[in-house]
Amino acid sequence: MKQDKKGNQYRINEQIRVREVRIVGDNGSTVMPTRQALDMARDQGVDLVEISPNANPPVCRLIDYSKFLYQQKKRAKEMKQKQVKQEVKEIRFGPQTDEHDYNFKLKHAKEFLEEGNKVRAYVFFRGRSILFKEQGEVLLLRFANDLEEYGKVDQMPSLEGKKMFLYMSPKKAGVAKKSQQKRDREQAEADAKEAARQQKESAPEAPANGGMFANMKNGEDILAKLKSESED
Repeated sequence: MKQDKKGNQYRINEQIRVREVRIVGDNGSTVMPTRQALDMARDQGVDLVEISPNANPPVCRLIDYSKFLYQQKKRAKEMKQKQVKQEVKEIRFGPQTDEHDYNFKLKHAKEFLEEGNKVRAYVFFRGRSILFKEQGEVLLLRFANDLEEYGKVDQMPSLEGKKMFLYMSPKKAGVAKKSQQKRDREQAEADAKEAARQQKESAPEAPANGGMFANMKNGEDILAKLKSESED
């Protein structure tokens, strides 16, 4: 059996001087005198390793100490790899940002959130443009709504000096959830297609005047809904 010559944080074998310990393994746990646990470790050719010294009684494992240290190092490395390095990316707007610039910055914000980064969007009010702070708030709220599939709002728009900030964090990893608006639009499209199919089967030569949708039940309502949502 190996002795702990490297000054590691775990006590092993004769370094464990309590009266009894709890041995844990694949078959559960057992409380026994420390001397008996040391004899078991010696018989099995392994070490008695104390893994939880503050428990009552302390928790130990019967395992080769070198193997145990390797497992601990490997587990720590895996946990570190799972930790995503999260950065805060800034998106800057003016109070009267045009549509092209808005869409360009929206695209970058989506990429930032998909990469696991936070987004800090702000509107900078220069000089007398502070009079348009309500317009800046509307812009940031639109921005948050357009990103609802990719991130969640940490802080609603708030004015700090000459800047109005909006903070967003990425949603959990995985497929982005569809917004309610998108689900409604897809459902309306599916309803329209199904209604068109049924109409075609029942009246394949429908009058040209007014079109197929004008003659089917609720067709105009569906078209109106699709048009309204596409404009949104």
